[in-house]
Amino acid sequence: MEFNYRKLNAYQYALELVERVYEMVAFFPKEEKYSLGDQLRRAVVSVPSNIVEGMGRDSDKEKTHFISMAYTSLMEVMCQTEIALRVHYISEDAFLKIENEVTIVAKLLSGLKSSIQKSLNKQNSLNTKQ
Repeated sequence: MEFNYRKLNAYQYALELVERVYEMVAFFPKEEKYSLGDQLRRAVVSVPSNIVEGMGRDSDKEKTHFISMAYTSLMEVMCQTEIALRVHYISEDAFLKIENEVTIVAKLLSGLKSSIQKSLNKQNSLNTKQ
């Protein structure tokens, strides 16, 4: 069985983001590892998980839905990272590194969604001509 999602840049970069966030959360104060830290870990894991779930769907409409969910989780990661910065759990430098990675993943997700939507539009066009 071949797992084609592993070839997607969006998936690969999302996994790297998971690693960075887990590394960052490891330095949170002990009392925050199970609140903000836990929320951050769940959100960041949701990004590649939704990519995989979407790519496992049969219809392009479902695929785009799950890519949108991955993007939503990514924005949650950004928000929570900004909160971590504001409450001084991370440095400005750490925040900027995560922000840069989030930006990369966001662009890749946008490109992936556009590609799937083009395929969906092409299918719809063919169906209306028949």
